Amino acid sequence: MKFALVAVALAAIASPLAVHAQAEAPAVQGVKTDEQILYKQVMTDKRAVFAQNLQLTDAESRAFWPVYDEYDAKLKKINDQFLALVDEYASKFGSIGDADATAMLKKKMALEKQRDDLKQVYTKKVAKVLPPIKALRYAQVETRVNNMIRNDVYSLIPIAQ
Repeated sequence: MKFALVAVALAAIASPLAVHAQAEAPAVQGVKTDEQILYKQVMTDKRAVFAQNLQLTDAESRAFWPVYDEYDAKLKKINDQFLALVDEYASKFGSIGDADATAMLKKKMALEKQRDDLKQVYTKKVAKVLPPIKALRYAQVETRVNNMIRNDVYSLIPIAQ
């Protein structure tokens, strides 16, 4: 019973948000600029967040940062493809046909898989160069930062119509 009340309350809160997001759909032109600004800012701050949270010794820094930089460079390529997909979506918003929607969905899912696979590979590499607690901390921070980035970017993208 308590779960049902919570579900109804969440649905009541979410409904106006979904209608509001669809009402703002014509503002898609600003999506490209907003997402690029947000992405650049977050990526700049991300390194500082890791430095602050990992509290690496000099030896750990020498081992960790090359691995992290390699991961980040590969992740940037995937994220650039995602941003290109968002730009394509924005340019076609309101006129997306079934073929475009199918292709965009396929690309989105492939990019998510690439991102997840890359994260798995590099989390294992980080675990080899850092003590277990710091490797776990790295994985937690990476997940939190990526979730915040995705949430912020996806909040700028209107729902397909």
